[in-house]
Amino acid sequence: MLNFELRHDESILVLHPEGPLEATDFTMLASQIDAYMEGHERLRGVLIRAKSFPGWKNFDALLAQVKFVKEHHREIEKVAVVANGTFANIMPSIANRFIHAQIKHFEPDREDDAWNWLREGSITGKNSSAAYDRNVSRPL
Repeated sequence: MLNFELRHDESILVLHPEGPLEATDFTMLASQIDAYMEGHERLRGVLIRAKSFPGWKNFDALLAQVKFVKEHHREIEKVAVVANGTFANIMPSIANRFIHAQIKHFEPDREDDAWNWLREGSITGKNSSAAYDRNVSRPL
C-alpha cells in the first residue's frame, strides 16, 4: 500500500509506502499527479518516507511503478529518500542513471534536511489558480 499526500502549496508529493506496493497504488497516484500537472509545469519534489523498501505485491505492481516513473520523471525536479537500509543508500546512484530528477538519500533523523533540500530553488507553474490550493491525500 502506498499512502501519499500532494502538498499543492509547496508542489511536493509525499509518499509513504506501507507494505508491498500494488498496481492500483500507481494508478491512483498517476491520476492525482496528472490532474495537478494540468495546472502546473513541474513538481518541486517528491519525499519518500519509508522504514525500508516494502517491495511489490506482484509483477504487475512492478510494471505499474516502471510505467509511472517513465511517464512522470521529467515533471519532477528532486526526489528525497528518507529511509534506513542498504537499498535506500544505493537507490539514488542507480536511479540517477535512469530518471531526470536529482535524487538524494537522507537518514530518518535528517528528514528536516530533506525538506530543506526539496524546498531550495524556485519553481514556476503554468497556473497558480486557487483551484489547486487544497491538499489531496490518502492517509499517511
